[in-house]
Amino acid sequence: MPELPEVETSRRGIAPHIEGRRVSALVVRNGRLRWPVPADLPASVEGLKVKSVARRGKYLLLAFSRGHLIIHLGMSGSLRMVAPDEPAGYHDHIDLCFGRSLALRYTDPRRFGCWLWTEEDVSAHKLLADLGPEPLSSDFDAHYLFTRSRGRKQNLKNFIMDSHLVVGVGNIYANEALFLAGLRPRAAAGSLTRAKAERLVVQIKAVLSAAIEQGGTTLKDFVGGDGKPGYFKQQLFVYGRGGEPCRICHTPLKEVRVNNRATVYCAECQR
Repeated sequence: MPELPEVETSRRGIAPHIEGRRVSALVVRNGRLRWPVPADLPASVEGLKVKSVARRGKYLLLAFSRGHLIIHLGMSGSLRMVAPDEPAGYHDHIDLCFGRSLALRYTDPRRFGCWLWTEEDVSAHKLLADLGPEPLSSDFDAHYLFTRSRGRKQNLKNFIMDSHLVVGVGNIYANEALFLAGLRPRAAAGSLTRAKAERLVVQIKAVLSAAIEQGGTTLKDFVGGDGKPGYFKQQLFVYGRGGEPCRICHTPLKEVRVNNRATVYCAECQR
């Protein structure tokens, strides 16, 4: 599924095209997403100007003069800019139109995403209120991670993927950060020392920053807001490489399941 770098890539891709533009129409072809698209959504946004495009975790937040549009890409969603008269494909469910020249098109084969509207404080919305700090912010540091890990028997991989702890560290980047920090994914979170917490925070930030700079990770269904895929997959050390030699020590990488997610690690480099 699109993870934080892919969502940030989408944000950066679409923001220059739609910020300051006024919505002329919202076309909903199929509103049966993870949560049904509100029937009054077109009437709520039409005629309003997009003030900004922000991101909170894996949610995109389009701010208007009154209210916010909350968009989640789900398992297979993507956004791209198109001409409003470009024929829609079977999985092209929503168009946010800006006059006759431009539309933001939402494509989602699995329909696990969402388009929701709120005119209340968006940070207090039920989908956002309990989210942890952003991983690239100063609020997410070694002291915070070490403190939150005390007494936790949960494995490290699931611990750092918990959005109540920190947002946006999905499966791909959890694998990579743990490898670069030299930590086993199935080690107990409570086993973190301050030094290990420091290493892990540094690598989480580094891996996510590098992925954002390279446009996210190329997955089967994801393309960025400009229609171009990301290229971070070329740099992956462990994710998707089970059985292949470690890029550092050349030991065959082990692949296990952690909470039903493919998890790859090096038994030599990760202790």
